[in-house]
Amino acid sequence: MSSLNNSIFTTPSGAHNSCSSKMLDNELKRNLETVYDVDLCSSQSSTKPRQGDCENNEVLDVWFHMDISFIIVVLKDYLLLGIMELIGDDMIFEEILSRLPAKAVCRFKCVSKQWCYELSTPKFVFIHTRRVGNSIQKKLLSLKESSIVVDDIVSGNLEVDTSKTVNFPYDVHPSFLSIICSFNGLILVCIKRNPNELVLWNPTTRRFKLISDDYFIRYFGRHYDTGGMYLDEDNDLKVLHINCYWDVVTARVYSRRHDSWRKLNFLNGTQFASNFYSWSSGTYSGKTIYFIVSSYWIPPGERNIVAYDVISESFSLLRFPERIEVNPCQVHFLTISNKLHVIVVHYAGELIADLVKYEHDDWIKVFSFNKARIVQHLEPQQRTNVIQDNKWLITSICGDTVEVLLCNDSFNYIQHVDSYNGPKGALFFETIVSPFD
Repeated sequence: MSSLNNSIFTTPSGAHNSCSSKMLDNELKRNLETVYDVDLCSSQSSTKPRQGDCENNEVLDVWFHMDISFIIVVLKDYLLLGIMELIGDDMIFEEILSRLPAKAVCRFKCVSKQWCYELSTPKFVFIHTRRVGNSIQKKLLSLKESSIVVDDIVSGNLEVDTSKTVNFPYDVHPSFLSIICSFNGLILVCIKRNPNELVLWNPTTRRFKLISDDYFIRYFGRHYDTGGMYLDEDNDLKVLHINCYWDVVTARVYSRRHDSWRKLNFLNGTQFASNFYSWSSGTYSGKTIYFIVSSYWIPPGERNIVAYDVISESFSLLRFPERIEVNPCQVHFLTISNKLHVIVVHYAGELIADLVKYEHDDWIKVFSFNKARIVQHLEPQQRTNVIQDNKWLITSICGDTVEVLLCNDSFNYIQHVDSYNGPKGALFFETIVSPFD
Protein backbone atom coordinates (compact mmCIF):
# COMPACT_ATOMS: atom_id res chain seq x y z
CA MET A 1 0.00 0.00 0.00
CA SER A 2 2.82 2.41 0.83
CA SER A 3 4.39 1.99 -2.58
CA LEU A 4 1.06 2.69 -4.24
CA ASN A 5 0.53 5.78 -2.08
CA ASN A 6 3.96 7.04 -3.05
CA SER A 7 3.24 6.40 -6.71
CA ILE A 8 0.00 8.37 -6.44
CA PHE A 9 1.43 11.41 -4.72
CA THR A 10 4.82 11.51 -6.44
CA THR A 11 4.42 12.76 -9.96
CA PRO A 12 7.18 12.60 -12.60
CA SER A 13 9.99 15.06 -12.03
CA GLY A 14 8.99 18.66 -12.62
CA ALA A 15 5.53 17.69 -13.83
CA HIS A 16 3.68 20.37 -11.90
CA ASN A 17 6.04 23.20 -12.82
CA SER A 18 6.81 22.42 -16.40
CA CYS A 19 5.55 24.62 -19.21
CA SER A 20 4.01 21.65 -20.94
CA SER A 21 1.91 20.79 -17.88
CA LYS A 22 0.66 24.37 -17.61
CA MET A 23 -0.15 24.42 -21.30
CA LEU A 24 -2.12 21.19 -20.93
CA ASP A 25 -4.01 22.66 -17.97
CA ASN A 26 -4.88 25.79 -19.92
CA GLU A 27 -5.92 23.74 -22.92
CA LEU A 28 -8.06 21.55 -20.67
CA LYS A 29 -9.88 24.59 -19.30
CA ARG A 30 -10.43 26.06 -22.75
CA ASN A 31 -11.79 22.76 -24.02
CA LEU A 32 -14.15 22.49 -21.08
CA GLU A 33 -15.51 26.00 -21.44
CA THR A 34 -16.15 25.64 -25.16
CA VAL A 35 -17.34 22.03 -25.30
CA TYR A 36 -19.21 21.53 -22.01
CA ASP A 37 -19.88 25.14 -21.04
CA VAL A 38 -19.79 24.45 -17.31
CA ASP A 39 -18.15 26.31 -14.47
CA LEU A 40 -14.82 24.95 -13.37
CA CYS A 41 -14.56 24.09 -9.73
CA SER A 42 -11.98 22.71 -7.35
CA SER A 43 -14.34 21.33 -4.74
CA GLN A 44 -14.49 17.98 -3.02
CA SER A 45 -17.40 15.68 -2.35
CA SER A 46 -18.35 15.52 1.31
CA THR A 47 -19.72 11.99 1.11
CA LYS A 48 -17.27 9.48 2.51
CA PRO A 49 -16.92 6.13 0.75
CA ARG A 50 -18.82 3.27 2.33
CA GLN A 51 -17.08 0.18 3.63
CA GLY A 52 -17.32 -2.69 1.19
CA ASP A 53 -17.76 -0.54 -1.90
CA CYS A 54 -14.37 -1.65 -3.17
CA GLU A 55 -11.67 -4.11 -2.21
CA ASN A 56 -9.16 -1.47 -1.14
CA ASN A 57 -10.82 1.35 0.79
CA GLU A 58 -7.47 2.88 1.70
CA VAL A 59 -6.70 3.56 -1.95
CA LEU A 60 -10.19 4.99 -2.39
CA ASP A 61 -9.77 7.33 0.60
CA VAL A 62 -6.48 8.63 -0.78
CA TRP A 63 -8.02 9.54 -4.13
CA PHE A 64 -11.26 10.78 -2.60
CA HIS A 65 -9.64 13.46 -0.42
CA MET A 66 -7.29 14.79 -3.08
CA ASP A 67 -8.00 18.17 -4.64
CA ILE A 68 -9.70 17.81 -8.02
CA SER A 69 -7.21 20.04 -9.83
CA PHE A 70 -4.32 17.99 -8.46
CA ILE A 71 -6.01 14.72 -9.44
CA ILE A 72 -6.29 15.92 -13.04
CA VAL A 73 -2.57 16.67 -13.24
CA VAL A 74 -1.66 13.35 -11.61
CA LEU A 75 -3.93 11.33 -13.89
CA LYS A 76 -2.62 13.04 -17.02
CA ASP A 77 0.95 12.22 -15.99
CA TYR A 78 0.23 8.60 -15.20
CA LEU A 79 -1.91 7.99 -18.22
CA LEU A 80 1.30 8.52 -20.20
CA LEU A 81 3.27 6.14 -17.98
CA GLY A 82 0.65 3.38 -17.83
CA ILE A 83 0.70 3.27 -14.04
CA MET A 84 -3.07 3.70 -13.96
CA GLU A 85 -3.32 0.01 -14.85
CA LEU A 86 -2.24 -0.75 -11.28
CA ILE A 87 -5.49 0.73 -10.01
CA GLY A 88 -7.86 -0.55 -12.67
CA ASP A 89 -10.60 1.10 -14.69
CA ASP A 90 -13.43 -0.15 -12.49
CA MET A 91 -12.01 1.50 -9.38
CA ILE A 92 -11.13 4.71 -11.23
CA PHE A 93 -14.55 5.23 -12.82
CA GLU A 94 -17.05 3.39 -10.64
CA GLU A 95 -15.51 3.90 -7.19
CA ILE A 96 -13.56 7.17 -7.42
CA LEU A 97 -14.84 9.46 -10.16
CA SER A 98 -18.47 8.49 -9.55
CA ARG A 99 -18.21 10.15 -6.12
CA LEU A 100 -17.11 13.52 -7.43
CA PRO A 101 -19.44 16.49 -8.05
CA ALA A 102 -21.08 16.69 -11.45
CA LYS A 103 -19.03 19.67 -12.61
CA ALA A 104 -15.82 17.86 -11.68
CA VAL A 105 -16.89 14.83 -13.73
CA CYS A 106 -17.45 17.12 -16.72
CA ARG A 107 -13.93 18.43 -16.20
CA PHE A 108 -12.48 14.93 -16.25
CA LYS A 109 -14.14 14.27 -19.60
CA CYS A 110 -11.45 16.46 -21.14
CA VAL A 111 -8.59 14.22 -19.96
CA SER A 112 -8.89 12.04 -23.07
CA LYS A 113 -11.40 10.76 -25.61
CA GLN A 114 -11.50 7.43 -23.82
CA TRP A 115 -12.34 9.11 -20.53
CA CYS A 116 -15.00 11.23 -22.19
CA TYR A 117 -16.59 8.03 -23.45
CA GLU A 118 -16.32 6.16 -20.12
CA LEU A 119 -17.78 9.08 -18.14
CA SER A 120 -20.73 9.33 -20.53
CA THR A 121 -21.83 5.68 -20.53
CA PRO A 122 -25.31 4.91 -19.15
CA LYS A 123 -23.71 2.73 -16.47
CA PHE A 124 -21.48 5.51 -15.14
CA VAL A 125 -24.29 8.10 -15.30
CA PHE A 126 -26.54 5.72 -13.34
CA ILE A 127 -23.90 5.08 -10.65
CA HIS A 128 -23.02 8.76 -10.34
CA THR A 129 -26.68 9.82 -10.15
CA ARG A 130 -27.38 7.23 -7.47
CA ARG A 131 -24.46 8.42 -5.35
CA VAL A 132 -25.18 12.15 -5.56
CA GLY A 133 -28.88 11.46 -5.02
CA ASN A 134 -28.06 10.14 -1.55
CA SER A 135 -26.07 13.25 -0.66
CA ILE A 136 -27.28 15.79 1.90
CA GLN A 137 -26.25 18.53 -0.53
CA LYS A 138 -28.94 19.77 -2.89
CA LYS A 139 -29.85 22.88 -4.83
CA LEU A 140 -32.96 25.04 -4.80
CA LEU A 141 -33.85 26.69 -8.11
CA SER A 142 -36.22 29.65 -7.77
CA LEU A 143 -37.94 31.67 -10.47
CA LYS A 144 -37.83 35.15 -9.06
CA GLU A 145 -39.42 38.29 -10.41
CA SER A 146 -36.64 39.11 -12.88
CA SER A 147 -34.03 36.36 -12.49
CA ILE A 148 -33.44 32.66 -11.89
CA VAL A 149 -31.55 31.92 -8.68
CA VAL A 150 -29.92 28.73 -7.37
CA ASP A 151 -29.21 28.34 -3.64
CA ASP A 152 -27.29 25.64 -1.77
CA ILE A 153 -29.35 23.37 0.48
CA VAL A 154 -27.40 21.26 3.00
CA SER A 155 -29.35 18.90 5.26
CA GLY A 156 -32.49 20.83 4.41
CA ASN A 157 -30.94 24.13 5.48
CA LEU A 158 -30.81 27.08 3.11
CA GLU A 159 -27.17 28.16 3.11
CA VAL A 160 -26.78 31.90 3.56
CA ASP A 161 -24.98 33.91 0.88
CA THR A 162 -24.84 31.06 -1.66
CA SER A 163 -27.32 32.50 -4.16
CA LYS A 164 -26.14 32.36 -7.73
CA THR A 165 -27.95 33.68 -10.76
CA VAL A 166 -28.23 31.28 -13.70
CA ASN A 167 -29.35 31.84 -17.27
CA PHE A 168 -32.20 29.97 -18.88
CA PRO A 169 -31.33 28.51 -22.32
CA TYR A 170 -33.86 30.76 -24.06
CA ASP A 171 -34.19 34.51 -23.87
CA VAL A 172 -37.44 34.45 -21.90
CA HIS A 173 -38.45 36.55 -18.92
CA PRO A 174 -38.84 34.40 -15.76
CA SER A 175 -42.46 35.48 -15.42
CA PHE A 176 -43.20 33.43 -18.56
CA LEU A 177 -41.67 30.26 -17.07
CA SER A 178 -43.35 27.59 -14.98
CA ILE A 179 -41.66 24.57 -13.39
CA ILE A 180 -43.52 21.30 -13.86
CA CYS A 181 -41.18 18.92 -12.03
CA SER A 182 -37.58 17.91 -11.35
CA PHE A 183 -36.01 14.46 -11.51
CA ASN A 184 -32.39 13.21 -11.36
CA GLY A 185 -30.96 16.69 -11.86
CA LEU A 186 -33.24 17.54 -14.80
CA ILE A 187 -35.91 20.22 -14.57
CA LEU A 188 -38.98 20.25 -16.79
CA VAL A 189 -39.89 23.85 -17.60
CA CYS A 190 -42.79 25.24 -19.60
CA ILE A 191 -42.39 28.46 -21.57
CA LYS A 192 -45.82 30.09 -21.51
CA ARG A 193 -46.13 31.79 -24.85
CA ASN A 194 -47.89 31.18 -28.14
CA PRO A 195 -47.21 28.40 -28.86
CA ASN A 196 -46.21 26.96 -25.47
CA GLU A 197 -42.92 25.10 -25.32
CA LEU A 198 -41.68 22.37 -23.01
CA VAL A 199 -37.96 22.31 -22.20
CA LEU A 200 -35.95 19.53 -20.54
CA TRP A 201 -33.08 21.35 -18.81
CA ASN A 202 -30.02 20.35 -16.78
CA PRO A 203 -28.99 23.60 -15.04
CA THR A 204 -25.69 22.04 -13.91
CA THR A 205 -24.31 21.13 -17.34
CA ARG A 206 -26.50 23.76 -19.06
CA ARG A 207 -27.64 21.23 -21.62
CA PHE A 208 -31.27 21.43 -22.72
CA LYS A 209 -33.72 19.99 -25.20
CA LEU A 210 -37.00 21.27 -26.58
CA ILE A 211 -39.43 18.35 -26.41
CA SER A 212 -42.79 20.00 -27.14
CA ASP A 213 -44.68 19.26 -30.35
CA ASP A 214 -47.69 20.83 -32.08
CA TYR A 215 -49.96 19.69 -29.26
CA PHE A 216 -48.53 22.40 -26.98
CA ILE A 217 -50.08 25.19 -29.03
CA ARG A 218 -52.84 25.04 -26.43
CA TYR A 219 -52.70 27.45 -23.51
CA PHE A 220 -50.64 26.28 -20.55
CA GLY A 221 -52.19 27.02 -17.14
CA ARG A 222 -50.34 26.48 -13.86
CA HIS A 223 -53.29 24.70 -12.24
CA TYR A 224 -54.45 22.79 -15.29
CA ASP A 225 -51.24 21.35 -16.75
CA THR A 226 -48.89 19.18 -14.77
CA GLY A 227 -46.61 16.17 -15.12
CA GLY A 228 -43.64 14.20 -13.87
CA MET A 229 -40.52 12.32 -14.95
CA TYR A 230 -39.29 8.79 -14.39
CA LEU A 231 -37.08 5.99 -15.72
CA ASP A 232 -38.84 2.95 -17.13
CA GLU A 233 -37.64 -0.65 -16.82
CA ASP A 234 -35.39 -0.18 -19.86
CA ASN A 235 -33.73 2.90 -18.32
CA ASP A 236 -35.47 5.19 -20.79
CA LEU A 237 -36.26 8.62 -19.38
CA LYS A 238 -39.98 9.34 -19.71
CA VAL A 239 -41.84 12.64 -19.34
CA LEU A 240 -45.50 12.49 -18.32
CA HIS A 241 -47.61 15.50 -19.27
CA ILE A 242 -51.24 16.00 -18.24
CA ASN A 243 -53.35 18.69 -19.87
CA CYS A 244 -56.84 19.80 -18.86
CA TYR A 245 -58.63 21.57 -21.67
CA TRP A 246 -62.31 21.96 -22.51
CA ASP A 247 -63.30 19.55 -19.69
CA VAL A 248 -61.07 16.80 -21.11
CA VAL A 249 -57.98 15.36 -19.40
CA THR A 250 -55.31 14.37 -21.92
CA ALA A 251 -52.33 12.36 -20.64
CA ARG A 252 -49.29 11.86 -22.86
CA VAL A 253 -45.84 10.42 -22.29
CA TYR A 254 -42.57 11.39 -23.99
CA SER A 255 -39.69 8.99 -24.58
CA ARG A 256 -36.18 10.45 -24.52
CA ARG A 257 -34.84 7.43 -26.38
CA HIS A 258 -37.34 7.65 -29.24
CA ASP A 259 -37.85 11.43 -29.08
CA SER A 260 -41.59 11.01 -29.50
CA TRP A 261 -44.91 11.40 -27.67
CA ARG A 262 -47.83 8.98 -27.34
CA LYS A 263 -51.22 9.22 -25.70
CA LEU A 264 -52.25 7.34 -22.54
CA ASN A 265 -55.64 6.25 -21.26
CA PHE A 266 -56.88 8.35 -18.36
CA LEU A 267 -59.49 7.62 -15.68
CA ASN A 268 -63.08 7.42 -16.90
CA GLY A 269 -65.96 9.11 -15.13
CA THR A 270 -64.03 11.91 -13.43
CA GLN A 271 -64.53 15.64 -13.70
CA PHE A 272 -60.90 16.55 -13.04
CA ALA A 273 -60.62 18.60 -16.22
CA SER A 274 -63.26 21.03 -14.94
CA ASN A 275 -62.28 24.59 -14.05
CA PHE A 276 -63.38 23.77 -10.50
CA TYR A 277 -60.35 21.48 -10.01
CA SER A 278 -56.70 22.34 -9.46
CA TRP A 279 -53.80 19.92 -10.06
CA SER A 280 -50.58 19.80 -8.06
CA SER A 281 -47.14 19.09 -9.48
CA GLY A 282 -46.26 15.41 -9.78
CA THR A 283 -44.21 13.81 -6.98
CA TYR A 284 -42.25 10.62 -7.73
CA SER A 285 -41.97 7.94 -5.05
CA GLY A 286 -41.70 4.15 -5.25
CA LYS A 287 -42.35 3.71 -8.99
CA THR A 288 -45.40 5.96 -8.77
CA ILE A 289 -46.09 9.62 -9.54
CA TYR A 290 -48.66 11.21 -7.25
CA PHE A 291 -50.90 14.22 -7.89
CA ILE A 292 -53.34 16.03 -5.62
CA VAL A 293 -56.46 17.19 -7.47
CA SER A 294 -58.46 19.65 -5.37
CA SER A 295 -61.76 21.44 -5.66
CA TYR A 296 -62.67 24.19 -3.24
CA TRP A 297 -66.05 24.88 -4.83
CA ILE A 298 -68.21 21.84 -5.58
CA PRO A 299 -68.34 19.93 -3.25
CA PRO A 300 -66.54 22.11 -0.65
CA GLY A 301 -63.03 21.02 0.08
CA GLU A 302 -62.93 17.93 -2.12
CA ARG A 303 -59.44 16.47 -2.49
CA ASN A 304 -58.37 13.49 -4.57
CA ILE A 305 -55.10 11.63 -5.09
CA VAL A 306 -54.33 10.48 -8.62
CA ALA A 307 -51.54 7.88 -8.84
CA TYR A 308 -49.65 7.04 -12.02
CA ASP A 309 -47.88 3.65 -12.05
CA VAL A 310 -44.70 4.08 -14.11
CA ILE A 311 -44.41 0.33 -14.79
CA SER A 312 -47.90 -0.29 -16.17
CA GLU A 313 -48.29 3.36 -17.29
CA SER A 314 -51.80 3.41 -15.86
CA PHE A 315 -53.73 5.75 -13.56
CA SER A 316 -55.64 4.99 -10.36
CA LEU A 317 -57.52 6.97 -7.74
CA LEU A 318 -56.48 6.82 -4.08
CA ARG A 319 -58.69 7.78 -1.16
CA PHE A 320 -57.56 10.83 0.73
CA PRO A 321 -57.20 9.96 4.46
CA GLU A 322 -60.43 10.79 6.24
CA ARG A 323 -58.77 11.54 9.57
CA ILE A 324 -57.02 14.56 8.10
CA GLU A 325 -60.02 15.77 6.11
CA VAL A 326 -60.52 19.25 7.55
CA ASN A 327 -61.76 22.42 5.94
CA PRO A 328 -60.37 24.73 4.94
CA CYS A 329 -56.97 23.13 4.37
CA GLN A 330 -54.24 22.94 1.77
CA VAL A 331 -52.13 19.87 1.05
CA HIS A 332 -48.85 19.40 -0.76
CA PHE A 333 -46.74 16.33 -1.57
CA LEU A 334 -43.01 15.97 -0.99
CA THR A 335 -40.61 13.09 -0.34
CA ILE A 336 -38.46 12.60 2.75
CA SER A 337 -35.88 9.79 2.73
CA ASN A 338 -37.49 8.64 -0.54
CA LYS A 339 -40.86 8.16 1.19
CA LEU A 340 -44.03 9.98 0.12
CA HIS A 341 -45.23 12.61 2.61
CA VAL A 342 -47.98 15.19 2.57
CA ILE A 343 -48.10 18.53 4.35
CA VAL A 344 -51.57 19.47 5.57
CA VAL A 345 -52.04 23.08 6.63
CA HIS A 346 -55.41 23.84 8.19
CA TYR A 347 -57.30 26.04 10.61
CA ALA A 348 -58.65 24.57 13.84
CA GLY A 349 -58.99 27.67 15.98
CA GLU A 350 -55.36 28.30 15.12
CA LEU A 351 -53.12 27.61 12.16
CA ILE A 352 -51.78 24.03 12.33
CA ALA A 353 -49.44 22.13 10.01
CA ASP A 354 -49.34 18.33 9.99
CA LEU A 355 -46.73 16.15 8.32
CA VAL A 356 -48.18 12.79 7.27
CA LYS A 357 -46.33 9.81 5.74
CA TYR A 358 -47.75 7.31 3.25
CA GLU A 359 -46.43 3.82 3.99
CA HIS A 360 -47.82 0.29 3.50
CA ASP A 361 -51.04 1.69 1.98
CA ASP A 362 -51.72 3.71 5.12
CA TRP A 363 -51.32 7.33 6.22
CA ILE A 364 -49.34 7.94 9.42
CA LYS A 365 -49.08 11.33 11.12
CA VAL A 366 -45.41 12.02 11.84
CA PHE A 367 -45.48 15.51 13.35
CA SER A 368 -48.07 18.13 14.19
CA PHE A 369 -46.84 21.71 14.32
CA ASN A 370 -48.88 24.08 16.45
CA LYS A 371 -48.33 27.83 16.50
CA ALA A 372 -47.66 27.93 12.78
CA ARG A 373 -47.71 31.42 11.35
CA ILE A 374 -47.95 33.08 7.97
CA VAL A 375 -44.83 34.95 6.89
CA GLN A 376 -45.75 37.95 4.81
CA HIS A 377 -42.34 39.26 3.77
CA LEU A 378 -41.27 36.22 1.72
CA GLU A 379 -42.00 35.85 -1.95
CA PRO A 380 -44.84 33.32 -2.32
CA GLN A 381 -44.08 29.78 -3.55
CA GLN A 382 -40.39 30.43 -4.13
CA ARG A 383 -38.47 29.29 -1.05
CA THR A 384 -40.71 26.71 0.55
CA ASN A 385 -39.69 23.37 2.06
CA VAL A 386 -36.35 24.69 3.32
CA ILE A 387 -35.03 25.24 6.83
CA GLN A 388 -33.78 28.61 8.06
CA ASP A 389 -32.80 29.40 11.66
CA ASN A 390 -34.45 26.21 12.95
CA LYS A 391 -37.69 27.19 11.23
CA TRP A 392 -39.33 25.28 8.39
CA LEU A 393 -40.84 27.31 5.57
CA ILE A 394 -43.53 25.17 4.03
CA THR A 395 -46.32 25.24 1.49
CA SER A 396 -48.36 28.39 1.17
CA ILE A 397 -51.99 29.21 1.80
CA CYS A 398 -53.54 31.82 -0.48
CA GLY A 399 -50.10 32.90 -1.67
CA ASP A 400 -48.53 33.18 1.79
CA THR A 401 -45.65 31.12 3.17
CA VAL A 402 -46.24 29.23 6.43
CA GLU A 403 -43.46 29.03 9.04
CA VAL A 404 -43.25 26.43 11.80
CA LEU A 405 -40.76 26.01 14.64
CA LEU A 406 -38.75 22.78 14.71
CA CYS A 407 -37.76 20.72 17.73
CA ASN A 408 -34.73 18.44 17.64
CA ASP A 409 -36.71 15.39 16.49
CA SER A 410 -38.59 17.19 13.72
CA PHE A 411 -35.41 18.96 12.59
CA ASN A 412 -33.51 15.68 12.27
CA TYR A 413 -36.41 14.19 10.31
CA ILE A 414 -37.16 17.03 7.94
CA GLN A 415 -33.54 17.68 6.95
CA HIS A 416 -33.82 14.61 4.72
CA VAL A 417 -36.31 16.20 2.32
CA ASP A 418 -35.50 14.76 -1.12
CA SER A 419 -37.78 16.58 -3.50
CA TYR A 420 -40.11 19.51 -3.72
CA ASN A 421 -41.75 20.82 -6.87
CA GLY A 422 -43.68 24.03 -7.22
CA PRO A 423 -44.53 26.29 -10.17
CA LYS A 424 -41.83 28.77 -9.12
CA GLY A 425 -39.29 26.57 -7.37
CA ALA A 426 -37.83 23.06 -7.21
CA LEU A 427 -35.21 21.12 -5.29
CA PHE A 428 -32.67 19.25 -7.40
CA PHE A 429 -29.22 17.72 -7.11
CA GLU A 430 -26.38 18.27 -9.56
CA THR A 431 -25.94 15.43 -12.04
CA ILE A 432 -24.51 14.80 -15.49
CA VAL A 433 -27.80 13.34 -16.76
CA SER A 434 -28.35 14.49 -20.31
CA PRO A 435 -31.64 15.66 -21.83
CA PHE A 436 -30.53 13.64 -24.86
CA ASP A 437 -30.36 9.84 -24.96
